[in-house]
Amino acid sequence: MDLTPKQTVKYLDDYVISQQDAKKTIALALRTRYRRMQLSPELQEEIMPKNILMIGSTGVGKTEISRRLAKMMRVPFIKVEASKYTEVGFVGRDVESMIRDLVINSISIVKAEKEEENKDKIENYVINKIVEKLLPPLPEAASQSKKDDYQKLLIAMEKRVVDGEMDDKTVELEFDKIHVEFDDSSLPPEMAKVQESFSKIFETMNKEDNKKEVSVKDAKSILKLEASHKLLDMTNINTTALKRAEDGGIIFLDEIDKIAISAKSQGRNDPSKEGVQRDLLPIVEGSSVTTKYGVINTDHILFIAAGAFHLTKPSDLIPELQGRFPLRVELESLTEETLYKILTQTQNSLLKQYEALLSVEGLKLVFEDEAIRAMAHLAHKANEITEDIGARRLHTILEKILEDISFDADEHSGEEFIIDANLVHEKLDMVVDDDDLSRYIL
Repeated sequence: MDLTPKQTVKYLDDYVISQQDAKKTIALALRTRYRRMQLSPELQEEIMPKNILMIGSTGVGKTEISRRLAKMMRVPFIKVEASKYTEVGFVGRDVESMIRDLVINSISIVKAEKEEENKDKIENYVINKIVEKLLPPLPEAASQSKKDDYQKLLIAMEKRVVDGEMDDKTVELEFDKIHVEFDDSSLPPEMAKVQESFSKIFETMNKEDNKKEVSVKDAKSILKLEASHKLLDMTNINTTALKRAEDGGIIFLDEIDKIAISAKSQGRNDPSKEGVQRDLLPIVEGSSVTTKYGVINTDHILFIAAGAFHLTKPSDLIPELQGRFPLRVELESLTEETLYKILTQTQNSLLKQYEALLSVEGLKLVFEDEAIRAMAHLAHKANEITEDIGARRLHTILEKILEDISFDADEHSGEEFIIDANLVHEKLDMVVDDDDLSRYIL
C-alpha cells in the first residue's frame, strides 16, 4: 500500500471529522512501513515499527479510523478487543489467537488476489464443466458434419451459459469428497492439527461419489470453489500470506484501557488483567508464534492500541507495555460544530442512510439545515449532561426523531416528509432537559 501520508489523511477525512493529529500519526506510521520495505534486507531487520496508542473518549472516532483503514488497505488487518483475552489458565481466548486471526485474514487476502489473477482460467473451468453437463459429448464414431454442428452448438451454449440464459436449468454435479474445514484460531496449533486429522478421516469415510441436481446458477458458485481448489497452489498462498502478515500486518487493539489496573484499586481488580498485559508484552515486543500454517514472527507487525481511559490512565499499564507504544495521540472530544459536520459532510452519513432506508418505502426525507444544527446542539448538550458517548449519541437522537415516521412509512408512500427544527425540539427538548429522562432515553 503506497499511499502518501497526505493521501491517507484525505481518505480518512471523508469518513472521520476532525482528529487530524491521530490521522497524521497513523498515516506516517503506514508510510514508514512502506519506506522500510524499499530498503535492503539488512536494514529492514533493524527498523522496528513505532506502535501507536490512541487515547480518547468513546465515540470520537478511534474505532471508525480502524474500520476505514481496514477497507482502505490491502494488507492483513484485524481489529480485536483486549478485554476478551485472559491470561493463560483463565477461561477465555489466549493472546496468541490474535496472530492466528491475522494469518487467516492474510491468507484470505492473498487467495482473493490469486483468484483475481486466475479469473479467466477459473471462469473457463466453470463454463466448460457446465456445458459438458448440458451437452453430452458426441460418440467418437460421429461423422465430421455432426462434429462441426456440435462445435457450433457448443459455442452457442457457452455464450448462453455466460449470459445467464441457462441459469434456471438443472445439471447433475458430482461431489467427490466432503471437505470439512476447521479454522478455529483460538485453538493451539497442536489441537488444530488433531482437527485436521479428523477432517482427513471424514474425507476417507466418504469414498462414494455424491451426485446432486442443482440449478446452473448454483453450479457456477459450487464449481468456482472447486476450480479455486484445483487451480490454486495453496502451499504457495500460505507461504506468501505468512510473509505478508509478518511484514505488513496491522493489529488494532481496542479497549486496551479495560486491562489496565488503576492504582486506586489496590489489587481488587480481576487478577487476569495484569496477566493479559504480560502475555501481550512478548507479542508486541516481537516473538515467534506457531500457527497451523507455519511460524510467524511478530517483530514487524504494527500494533495500534486505543482506549477511553476514563477510569484508568495509560500509566496504569505495566511499564514494559507502555514502552512498546512510543507514539501517543490524544483524540479531541466532539464539539457541536463537529457533530454537525459528522451529519452533513461524511460519506454515507447517518442522514443519507436514513434517507435511503425510507426511500425503500417510497417516502422522501428532507432534513432542513436548522433541524440538523438542532440535532447537533441537543446531542452535544446530552453528552455534557450525562456520559459523553460522542457521535454515538446521534444514532439515538435520530431514532427518537424518526421513530413515528419510520413506523408509519408504508402509509405515506410517494410523499415528502420535511424534518424541521420544530419537530426536533418537540421530540427531544423535554428529554434532554430532564436529567433523569435523558439518562434512560438518550
